[in-house]
Amino acid sequence: MSQFANSKIDLEKNRIRKHLFISSLALLLSCFPLLAFVQESKVSLNGYAKELYMFYSPEIPIPGTDLDYLATNIIHNRLNFKWYTSKKFTTVIEMRNRLIFGNLVKKFPGYMATIDVDNGLMDLSWISTQSTSWFVHSMIDRAYLDYSSGKWQVRVGRQRVNWGVNLVWNPNDIFNTFSYFDFDYEERPGTDAIRVQYYTGTTSSAELVYKPGRNNTRTAFAGMYRFARWDYDFQFIGGQAGNDWIVGGGWAGDIRGAGFRGELTHFEPRNNFSTRATIASVSADYTFSNSWYIHTSLLYSSNGKTGKAGGMNVLFNPDMSAKQLSFARYSLFGQVSKPITPLFSGSFSGIVNPSDGSFYVGPAFTYSLLNNLELMLTGQLFFGDSGTEFGDIGQIAFGRLKWSF
Repeated sequence: MSQFANSKIDLEKNRIRKHLFISSLALLLSCFPLLAFVQESKVSLNGYAKELYMFYSPEIPIPGTDLDYLATNIIHNRLNFKWYTSKKFTTVIEMRNRLIFGNLVKKFPGYMATIDVDNGLMDLSWISTQSTSWFVHSMIDRAYLDYSSGKWQVRVGRQRVNWGVNLVWNPNDIFNTFSYFDFDYEERPGTDAIRVQYYTGTTSSAELVYKPGRNNTRTAFAGMYRFARWDYDFQFIGGQAGNDWIVGGGWAGDIRGAGFRGELTHFEPRNNFSTRATIASVSADYTFSNSWYIHTSLLYSSNGKTGKAGGMNVLFNPDMSAKQLSFARYSLFGQVSKPITPLFSGSFSGIVNPSDGSFYVGPAFTYSLLNNLELMLTGQLFFGDSGTEFGDIGQIAFGRLKWSF
């Protein structure tokens, strides 16, 4: 049988599995109102609805169009279901639904394909309806069963495995790497995994995580041990992530009231399809008595470039991983923020690539209209020469209205 035929069969199997899963999920969720009526305390539902507007002015002309800007609107709804099935079992299902429209969708038909992507073991991402200038995308990013008994905790299914300790760059986060620029995805991606934790003491634990993948590149198996000493939290990790063996560690503590964190991961190739790399980050943050907050961080990537680090848009990096947090050898981050009034706050952040001189600036302002209604205005402004890490991106402005329930 040809490789093409095998690919078609695999696609059809994935489609059938996805439809069966979604049908089962719909049946389960249809039972939630009855369960809540019978035993309300055992079922919870929360989430939010928000509208995000994006205006993008690219640095270079948009090929194949007569536009000098791109704009999109995203109406986003999130639903978080939690069912306390018994004293030891908890069932969790969370999903996001987004209506995306604007000239970005209309002028670039391939944009929808970049959104409808699920790299997990099961494809739980789908487009339910679409037109030439809009589409509706849904994705289940949490679907797991949690078992807790004594010192043991076992979680099976799509979940968030967060091993990072820093706030911007996380070399230890080998299962759920996220981009700092994706600010509108607060929950961060999930991964299909089996996670076993054993609490060896009040401040110490050991865990193993197995992430099955569709191929060796997406398969991972690693362990971590956490403990506290000298008023610091330490962790050590080791295992296999894709084509690499990994070993690393991290810490979190403070120096005279200032937070001090760091983490490092070394990637050693398992085969000829990978290269050796060491990724490390360190950060410090402090809140003054007048509520001013400052935060700074440094990232080192041994496989990063010391010259112009361009060649790929950092906003849409398809190979985002703990091994590729930046295209630069060194990156510097800084942030200052302050609540101006009890309802209004502002922040200013930036990232600099000292090797090629390009930089990013991110102002943000948030205003609380009601207890559960928030307005945010922010920007992602990129500057630099052509061919540098940030020089060919341009400027982006966002406005967001968010209602939580």
